[in-house]
Amino acid sequence: MKIVVVGSLNMDLVVRMPKIPRPGETLLGGVFKTFPGGKGANQAVAAARLGARVTMIGCVGDDAFGREMRQTLSAEGIDTTHVLVHPESATGVALIQVDAKGQNSIAVASGANFELTAADVEKAMLSIGKFDVLVMPLETPLETIYTAAQIASAGGAKVLLNPAPAQVLEPDLLHLVDVLLPNEYEVGLMTGADLAAADIHQSAKQLLSLGVKDLIVTMGDQGALFFDGRTNTEMLIPACPVQAVDSTAAGDCFVGALAVGLCEGQTIAGAAAFASAASAISVTRAGAQPSLPSRAEVEKFICERKPSP
Repeated sequence: MKIVVVGSLNMDLVVRMPKIPRPGETLLGGVFKTFPGGKGANQAVAAARLGARVTMIGCVGDDAFGREMRQTLSAEGIDTTHVLVHPESATGVALIQVDAKGQNSIAVASGANFELTAADVEKAMLSIGKFDVLVMPLETPLETIYTAAQIASAGGAKVLLNPAPAQVLEPDLLHLVDVLLPNEYEVGLMTGADLAAADIHQSAKQLLSLGVKDLIVTMGDQGALFFDGRTNTEMLIPACPVQAVDSTAAGDCFVGALAVGLCEGQTIAGAAAFASAASAISVTRAGAQPSLPSRAEVEKFICERKPSP
């Protein structure tokens, strides 16, 4: 069960506030903490804690944040051989505000993440050899993502693409994607729809027509919608009700857990239910990577919610 993640590594600078300030507003009294993050690194840690062998491909700066990011991933058992150090760029940073309900707003300075080249990825993946699933967010250059998807697809690996931050993608890339994983906002943005008027079902239909094989739209505490591109059917994956503290890495947790479930031979629907349980645990804890659960925690969570015979 081997997963390769091509993606971002950021240091998260988090301020917890009673509410997220409006433009021009200053609020005092927030609590500040730093956490290792970045969507790629979060997804890698999520998969590793759930039992997968994970290799990370990415780029950090030659600075304290970069050294901490590499050390943190290594401590999780993740292979960081292909996490490159770019001497002229800073490690990526995310500025995150979290309100009393666990909702957040995030601004990212990508830094070294955008120094990862297609040639870097090609060299790394040829060195890695055979693997089962490729996981990618959209926080590295598109050329890099396209190259990784081509190599993975040609080698028989499943390609999971988390299109965040969302943008319109070319059909050449979408044809290589086995499972596309946007949230309810991103699925509309990917089709160029107006955010307020975006219809999830219409946007999903359009994306499937462009070559995506399967689509899962995550919707926070409303669960997730699975659109099967082969049968033209859809299924609601219910959310697990919990008291949310911080939703920062919930989507990344879902992606990493889904990749693990698919590696283990689960159906997409089964893997999505497993991912829903993992992400539910993550929102009950503060921080990105510190919130990600272990395999034992997820199995216990699922067991406790099974109806009695």
